[in-house]
Amino acid sequence: MPSLEVRLAGLRLRNPTVIASGILGTSASIAKRVEEAGAGAFTTKTITLEPRRGYENPTFVELEHGYLNAIGLANPGIDAFCSELEKMRKTLSIPVILSVGGGSMKELVDVALRGVSCGASALELNVSCPHVKGMGAEVGDNPETVAEIVRAIRDATDLPLFVKLSPHHDYVKLALKALEAGASGFTAINTVRGMVIDIYARRPVLSNRFGGYSGRGIRPIAVKVVYDLYERVGDAPIIGVGGVDSWQAAVEMMLAGASAVGVGSEIARKDLGLFREINEGISLYLEREGFSSVKEIVGLAHKA
Repeated sequence: MPSLEVRLAGLRLRNPTVIASGILGTSASIAKRVEEAGAGAFTTKTITLEPRRGYENPTFVELEHGYLNAIGLANPGIDAFCSELEKMRKTLSIPVILSVGGGSMKELVDVALRGVSCGASALELNVSCPHVKGMGAEVGDNPETVAEIVRAIRDATDLPLFVKLSPHHDYVKLALKALEAGASGFTAINTVRGMVIDIYARRPVLSNRFGGYSGRGIRPIAVKVVYDLYERVGDAPIIGVGGVDSWQAAVEMMLAGASAVGVGSEIARKDLGLFREINEGISLYLEREGFSSVKEIVGLAHKA
């Protein structure tokens, strides 16, 4: 049977599937369900220094080929979330990646270091959320700022540090700057800015007016970003995220250069059984195509 085990900057994953940030990422009990469903790693919801209520409803709408959301990074804050991280450390056998959010270098570094002390296995720096003013994508607009944040976190911890990238940025330039500063790898991509308007109410559906578009509709964008990144930073692991709704989509992402694949909003349509479906499908694909390990297909589309 082909091996599905992968290594991500020192993290050992039993298979290449990772639950993406923002999906069922707020409690240790849910994390356990995700582990039991077959995921190789668990990424938390983005956590900030102080608690955030997020936006008023409506914050989520299902569309023909995906989903549009503007939750507003609602979370309990790192102090309250630490107790859940500690429980995850004690009850999970898969790595826990803390998604770190904030509006300044100090906030981001404080959240990261607090998370490390509470049991996170790795960090994911969210500089790409498309719909929260002063956070996320606005931080990522400046590669030098991101590099400073990465450097500050790296000076304080040697845990794996992934930077989550947006297609709205010059993501290759940002990735190269982050690597120079000490980033371990990348997550690509975050959701894409979008809007939907109710033609009878004649106003945007979301309370925030615009939000982040996810799901099957953005997969070609995500595949292109992963492909571009692999061309320039191929030695650094990439977690490919965006519309992974089947084993075929996961294989496509890995052929583009992803070492692992993030599974996100498509869980709303297929439930947690999607993890087992993807892993079983990848295993059969590898066997039929004559590969002994999933690592052998990473980046193969560049050699065609």
